[in-house]
Amino acid sequence: MIAHLRGRLLAKSPNQAIVECGGVGYDVAISVTTFSALKSEGAEVELFINTQVREDAIALFGFAEMEEKRLFEKLITVSGIGPKLGITVLSGIAAPLLVAAIKGSDHATLQKIPGIGKKTAERVVVELKDKLDDMISAPTADPGFHAGPAGDDVLSALVNLGYQKAAAQRAIQTAIEQEPALRTEFEKLFRAAMGAMR
Repeated sequence: MIAHLRGRLLAKSPNQAIVECGGVGYDVAISVTTFSALKSEGAEVELFINTQVREDAIALFGFAEMEEKRLFEKLITVSGIGPKLGITVLSGIAAPLLVAAIKGSDHATLQKIPGIGKKTAERVVVELKDKLDDMISAPTADPGFHAGPAGDDVLSALVNLGYQKAAAQRAIQTAIEQEPALRTEFEKLFRAAMGAMR
């Protein structure tokens, strides 16, 4: 099975990329999110791949981020969601927001995604709600981030170090909830947030 491709991007569109590896051009179905993350045509790119084998075809589904691939693989375990609909779903909503909607049983948000009706939204929540604990979701209760100037500086530092913004925000808020005095002390808050990230 093909699990990863690295090569020259020959062509891309919002739902397809053609990647040349060792003289072979691979036709890969992609989400809009991955399309946006890809470099310009002619550049070297890499994609995490999910390979689907059917009697009449072998189809490749590619993702710029491993997190998106993992979410796709969970989505297609739900009855009624095949690989094509899985890609459509991930094109219709950012992965962290989708995880947050599923964890929060937010059927209304799920039904706004193209191809997802009421029954499918209910199935997605029932079948995946308890299987996404290790996946990063966007904050749901409080979309604003209020941690004071030190918290903002720590967030900036963590993002610059390569941590995802939503995860960094959660770690900072967790640290402040455990010890409110950290709100004004950059170094201590930074260390506490780093500890919460692990």
